[in-house]
Amino acid sequence: MAFKTLDDMDLSGRVVLTRVDVNVPVEDGRVTDTTRIDRVVPTIRDLRDAGAKVVLLAHFGRPKGKVVPEMSLRQIVPALAEAFGTEVGFADGGYGEAVSKMSEGDVLLFENLRFNPGEESNDEGFAKRLASVGDVYCNDAFSAAHRAHASTEALARLLPACAGRSMQAELEALEAALGSPKPPVAALVGGAKVSTKLELLSNLVTRVQHLIIGGGMANTFLAAQGLDVKRSLCEHDLADTARDIAAKAEAEGCTILLPRDVVVAEAFEANAPSRVVKVEDVPDGHMILDTGPDSVAHIRTVLDGCATLVWNGPLGAFEIPPFDMGTVDAARYAAELTQAGKLVSVAGGGDTVSALNRAGVADDFTYISTAGGAFLEWLEGKTLPGVAALEG
Repeated sequence: MAFKTLDDMDLSGRVVLTRVDVNVPVEDGRVTDTTRIDRVVPTIRDLRDAGAKVVLLAHFGRPKGKVVPEMSLRQIVPALAEAFGTEVGFADGGYGEAVSKMSEGDVLLFENLRFNPGEESNDEGFAKRLASVGDVYCNDAFSAAHRAHASTEALARLLPACAGRSMQAELEALEAALGSPKPPVAALVGGAKVSTKLELLSNLVTRVQHLIIGGGMANTFLAAQGLDVKRSLCEHDLADTARDIAAKAEAEGCTILLPRDVVVAEAFEANAPSRVVKVEDVPDGHMILDTGPDSVAHIRTVLDGCATLVWNGPLGAFEIPPFDMGTVDAARYAAELTQAGKLVSVAGGGDTVSALNRAGVADDFTYISTAGGAFLEWLEGKTLPGVAALEG
């Protein structure tokens, strides 16, 4: 994976068009979660220290090429200024004039790029308009890298391009996880439905030695083996697909781990009466809501023999106790191995970050990706336009 970083660029006095993801939750005009902004801070700090003039390019919401006042990026300027520790200017059009007034170390935010239909259509004309006011392009928005938009793809080909610190960390983590990982490699994939992760599973069985399947997805695989999962969430129409994936895994030398025991209940609600049973003994009227302790012990044993772990999705209905224990126990053990220097652990996508936060171990994994779609598409083996443009 060949791409330039900030360290490879001449930045002093240069206008650096920096693509960031600051599509953050806002309530009553105030940012309620600064996680994505915080991830950008190292890049902004290093650009300012190098004497660059920093122009931020970003989107907010889905205005579909029209000006939607409530989706203006102006409302997040105070949160950016606080995070960066400096004043942040704002430009709603008049890009050239606004940039001409900048001094070294200044930070300027352009209005929501998606107000212009040329952004999402990857219009070269719009990209050239942006490029005309810049000297260098820096992409620090991995979470938008799976989109071929003007600010992620076309613009990267018009100026000297590099990855920002967050993008750099993400790409290096992904390379360590699946690009050229230290074997043996395990992938833990959970979630509700097999149908949403078919490409992911098909790619992983060719890349890892152990595939651990949990959540509602596991029920489909268990049913495909002839087990009666009773009222459990299950895609019975994908039984053949599950068997095909299992056969492909066997041919590739990948071991699939399914639950041996499960936590069942009659109702999917907090603190519902539950019990642990073997997968072949699910009682009538019950549904599988979590992976059982014997299964988690088996997962721990497998992780003991692995050097790398890729984690995507929970092992059970982690949002509702007590059905979070399988996910929490497995996550804490993976974190323990990571902190002991025995495991490289990379996680991301969908509910994964929430699940690891619930387990209290999000800071103990080697790397946690906050990118949903981009992380999943990368796991599926797809080329990400925003990354490919940097490699060009």
